[in-house]
Amino acid sequence: MASRAGPRAAGTDGGDFKHREKVASHYQMSASSKSEIKKLTVVHFLIWILVAAQVAVSHLNLVSHDLVAMPYQWEYPYLLSLVPSFIGALAMPKNNISYLVISMISAGLFSVAPLIFGAMEMFPLAQQLYRHGKAYRFIFGFSAVSVMYLLMVIAIQVHAWQIYYSKKLLDAWFNSTLEKKKK
Repeated sequence: MASRAGPRAAGTDGGDFKHREKVASHYQMSASSKSEIKKLTVVHFLIWILVAAQVAVSHLNLVSHDLVAMPYQWEYPYLLSLVPSFIGALAMPKNNISYLVISMISAGLFSVAPLIFGAMEMFPLAQQLYRHGKAYRFIFGFSAVSVMYLLMVIAIQVHAWQIYYSKKLLDAWFNSTLEKKKK
């Protein structure tokens, strides 16, 4: 096969690729982890918008409380869950390890902890709904407990994956830092 500059030089049959440099694994890991974290942040933002919309609609009395229930107590601290995602986004461009660590710790505090508290807060209501079939709060005709538990299941998975990929990213950045110090 010829190249743009003319025929290929003799002895270059394409089998000489093994000696060529490859992208270091920690750079590949960093790029893929950043990509996954960005995707999860978008999903987290959509969940956050749903929670914020329910809080805003119910407090501003835009619709009847029969249509959209008053928010549960865990939803207010969950609104702060956007802060860890913002800090994590600040960490990405320059591989800032300290921002990423702060993001991971605050994700546990502002994202996961309110969800755990919410699961405990709503458990008696869920138990009442599933044992007796009685619900007192509704969101567009659906039981608020069921809707919020569904949202919580998705949110806890999103936050768990965010923390997991942040940890992988942190490991990749540490490996990169250690290799630079060895040189």
